[in-house]
Amino acid sequence: MRKFDYLALDGHSLQLFLAVLEEGSVTAAAARLGLTQSAVSHSLQKLREIARDPLFVKSGRGIIATGHAQALAEPARRLLDQMQAFAAGAEFEPAKADLDLTIAANDFQRDLLLPTLLRQLQAATRSVRLRAIPSQLPSAEMLRENRCDLLISPVPPTGTDVLQKRLLSDHYVCYFDATMREAPRSMEDYLQAQHITVVYSDNERLQFDKRLEAAGHRREVAVSVPNFSGVPAFLRGTTMLASMPSLLRDSLMRDFAQVSIPLPDVAQQGIGDLPMYMAWHRRVQDDPAHVWLRAQVEIAAITALRDDTAPLQ
Repeated sequence: MRKFDYLALDGHSLQLFLAVLEEGSVTAAAARLGLTQSAVSHSLQKLREIARDPLFVKSGRGIIATGHAQALAEPARRLLDQMQAFAAGAEFEPAKADLDLTIAANDFQRDLLLPTLLRQLQAATRSVRLRAIPSQLPSAEMLRENRCDLLISPVPPTGTDVLQKRLLSDHYVCYFDATMREAPRSMEDYLQAQHITVVYSDNERLQFDKRLEAAGHRREVAVSVPNFSGVPAFLRGTTMLASMPSLLRDSLMRDFAQVSIPLPDVAQQGIGDLPMYMAWHRRVQDDPAHVWLRAQVEIAAITALRDDTAPLQ
């Protein structure tokens, strides 16, 4: 029987193995890593020979991991973490750095912070590749399994190995098309109108909507879309209302009028509050590059708040 030297393993191969496992597709893994499908297939064959297992087998139009591949996932992640710690060094020099980052954020957090963050990183480092993925309802596993380097969300995951920091606080306001209707002036005006809201693709609802319902307020939701960017097309030219973050007023919702939500307990009970956090895994808490990255995210958040100068109508 031919023997394969375990020293033939390398970090790139382990990263590729985990990408295929997490994506469930050679094509998706290749796109994620910026490789060709043939390069991924060639590396997988090498791993199969080392592991003496198929690792992935065809299932319908896709592939599934074998039991042995699933068992290897956690050791592979630990090895990559140890390699990262070994190579981290005591210092980090941004000007000499080539960053490859994955940040999980839904569309509001993504569009508010990440373009500014990218410009900062491009100005300070030698090169940067940024991949933004949706966080949906964030889970600690996204960080534990290294699916992202950082997670930005109003509802960060919890766990003894997950750390977080508040970046900013926003609040919900009521948007409407001023050419079609007047602003809702009372609780009755607001609750009796038809509404547009966001329901993410995993059927997760906005915290605002959950809190409103828990407080006993019932609205007629006429339209739900999977992200905030889908709201303007449905709101324009109608008498509907959309309750969305105030920080969208100068970008996505700039063509609409807005007022405070006319429900007394929205402010009194914090129903309309919208904090934003960043979360990361404990293993990178003291990594110099990650410490620097988190500082850059905080600067981007400060910039977002500073640029939000338009008053409510």
